Amino acid sequence: MISPVRFRQALVRPPSPSVVDGLRAIDGPNPDYGRFVDEHRAYLDALDAAGVTVEVMDELPGYPDAVFVEDAALCIGTHAAVLRPGAPSRAGEADAVVADLEARFATVARVELGFVDGGDILVTTSEVLVGLSARTDRVGSDALAQALGPTGLPVRVVETPPDVLHFKTDCAIVDEGTIFSTARLAASGCFEGYEVIVCPDGEEPAANLIRVNDVVLMRTGFPRTERTLRGAGYTVVTIDADEAARIDGGLSCMSLRCNW
Repeated sequence: MISPVRFRQALVRPPSPSVVDGLRAIDGPNPDYGRFVDEHRAYLDALDAAGVTVEVMDELPGYPDAVFVEDAALCIGTHAAVLRPGAPSRAGEADAVVADLEARFATVARVELGFVDGGDILVTTSEVLVGLSARTDRVGSDALAQALGPTGLPVRVVETPPDVLHFKTDCAIVDEGTIFSTARLAASGCFEGYEVIVCPDGEEPAANLIRVNDVVLMRTGFPRTERTLRGAGYTVVTIDADEAARIDGGLSCMSLRCNW
């Protein structure tokens, strides 16, 4: 059984100065590049402290959103799939990650049709959930199912709530059978059969967290979410990610957590 929460390695891509021009659904202040670099470094330190060997790929200055490497690829066990990001300005990120994946994974497939962002994909022990969104369509999810054939995991398509950029903006897996989810996503019934911990009202941005080995990594600034998770028995480490949030980024999308 492939564990969706235990990892030996992670691939990351550092932010380049062009990150200040990253995409965002709602116009707002640009991220501060220096602070972004500091936050990203702290994120890598947290992965390392969680027992993950972090490997850093080259910067991609021509792609402001390239730091969000999870949208370009999906890694499950010794298999990787190159995705098709739904934003036209990000298409080249998929081409750029191919060589890094082929150097590490036993098999690498590529999604050739439609669009699918890694932020819309949640992997569990028994299935891969794909949330339809502005960045992921049904053609892409069908193509992903073909690309994931070697993993033996079925793909199940679900709906991402309206006005939510990515499926995993609103959810995360925190152990083999438990999902942390916003109330609006949990109410859809897409997590039937799983235990669900509901994010406290008003702290929905905290739902984009990651379980890495023995710890849950989450953004600072959400005390009720932190208390909820600690009360459920999880070890929680908080990380600043305010600059990533300015361009719709979160903790899950800044690394490809792997077991090659």
